Amino acid sequence: MQDRAIIDSWFPADLLPPAHWEEHYTPRELPPGARVTRFAPSPTGSMHLGGLYVATLAQDLARRSGGVYLVRIEDTDKDREVAGAAEEFARIFRYFALEPDEGEQEGGRWGPYRQSDRAGIYLSYVRELVRGQRAYPCFCSPERLEENAGQQRRSRSPLGYYGKWARCRSLSVREAGERIAAGEAYTVRLRCPAGLPGRVRFGDLVRGALTMLDNGNDVVVLKSADAEGRRLPTYHLAHVVDDHLMRVNLVVRGEEWISSLPLHHQLHRALGFRPPQYAHIAPLMKLDGSSRRKLSKRKDPESAAGFYEAAGYPAAAVAHYLRGLANSRVAGLATGRALAEPLRLAEMGAAGPMVDLLKLRSLSREYIASLEPAQALAQLGDWAAGYAPELLAVLRKHPDLALAAFEMARRGNGTPRKDLACWQEFTTAYGFCFPELHEMVDRPDDGRFGGLPGPAVSALAADLAACYRHAGPAQDWFAVLRTVAERHGFAPDVRAHRADPGAYRGSIRDVANVVRVCLTGSRRSPDLFQVAQSLGEEEVLRRLRPLATGAPAGRC
Repeated sequence: MQDRAIIDSWFPADLLPPAHWEEHYTPRELPPGARVTRFAPSPTGSMHLGGLYVATLAQDLARRSGGVYLVRIEDTDKDREVAGAAEEFARIFRYFALEPDEGEQEGGRWGPYRQSDRAGIYLSYVRELVRGQRAYPCFCSPERLEENAGQQRRSRSPLGYYGKWARCRSLSVREAGERIAAGEAYTVRLRCPAGLPGRVRFGDLVRGALTMLDNGNDVVVLKSADAEGRRLPTYHLAHVVDDHLMRVNLVVRGEEWISSLPLHHQLHRALGFRPPQYAHIAPLMKLDGSSRRKLSKRKDPESAAGFYEAAGYPAAAVAHYLRGLANSRVAGLATGRALAEPLRLAEMGAAGPMVDLLKLRSLSREYIASLEPAQALAQLGDWAAGYAPELLAVLRKHPDLALAAFEMARRGNGTPRKDLACWQEFTTAYGFCFPELHEMVDRPDDGRFGGLPGPAVSALAADLAACYRHAGPAQDWFAVLRTVAERHGFAPDVRAHRADPGAYRGSIRDVANVVRVCLTGSRRSPDLFQVAQSLGEEEVLRRLRPLATGAPAGRC
């Protein structure tokens, strides 16, 4: 009893017992087989594409089983926390439709969903471990620990806190109490089973049976008090307690955590918890020359989830792509069907899937081209609201032109053009539709005219401006271009070049190109008649006239 009184003095007097939390976080009432999954990012940097990959899996597995998908912010590493990172996570989740069923923004009775707000819960369980002699205070300074590590490296022993290097393991409760009462800084370490660690066996839902060496290291489970006097747990203890109390029964996480699996199972046993099932997935990879490597935050801009949001890759296209990386059978499906297909852990391989931006772009083009004009415009507007305010202002000023831009993306035969892989490319591809975004072409020697002499370009522009007839149908509209072409000595088509190479000056295509460049600023565009009709007669003439200055007009 005396030892227990000393131990309890190390913790807040009003600390609640674990039984309180077990009663507060009751088991969830869910159908048989329902999965409770979690995605648990740490706000120590930006969201990685691999994070979206894990979240996609966790969300799909939970919701298709009638379960719950939650997001928990694991922010116990305050020294490395990046201001605003958690807020970025919430924005990324919204953009990519990965909002959880429960989380810091959504709430839920199993919260709080930020670990720094759960400090009292962890202390309850740490106190229980110390009371049961399954954990103990450690007073070793960073310098002492480094001295241990040096000795271990010299003797080629495994690094860690064990055996003769576990200097505080044998301290009595009274000795530890005296040092704590004297104000000495300390951590709390898990007391792993005595003796040499044996081999343990685990089942993994991706990798099958795993046989590993058990944990033989007395790891830290509670850090020393920080500058604000808070005592926060390490990741190892915090996530074990949270997964238990939040009733998580399936943990999807990266394979880098496999080596910690013996420790985490050891913590579950020490706390009397039943471990969840684990699925350790391979990391996303990239081809670098002839070799494969992990997708790197430091080297690869496309590794950041924000890269895809900022460029405006549609959330559905990114979700389709990530699902295809997880289960290859959905990669070749249309996006709607791919999103409806369930993901299966059994179909995931042990080798990391290759991230190929070109494949994503191709898939994204297909998706954008499949949208109805009004749908595409709505998605473009949502993206522009966050990343292109000038474009958004133009879209709002000219809603009819904005809709016409997507309508002209469908060819006369109804086959959609596939000009856009992301919304960032809209201004380049269709900015010509808007007077504010179109740069007037006023130099007759512009290289986009394909080498036609400047005087010939000016003369064509003057004649076209004078003779222009805006009304359709398309064949009548093109007949005006044909008339002007013939008047200036341009042949009806390129076959005339083969008939008389010396007399050939060009074809009607060259004349149409002059109109195309003036109207769109490019040698490639949607159907030229559609472009002109969308712009309107006044705007067409406004764009032709700068080149016609000083050139005599022909007879119409």
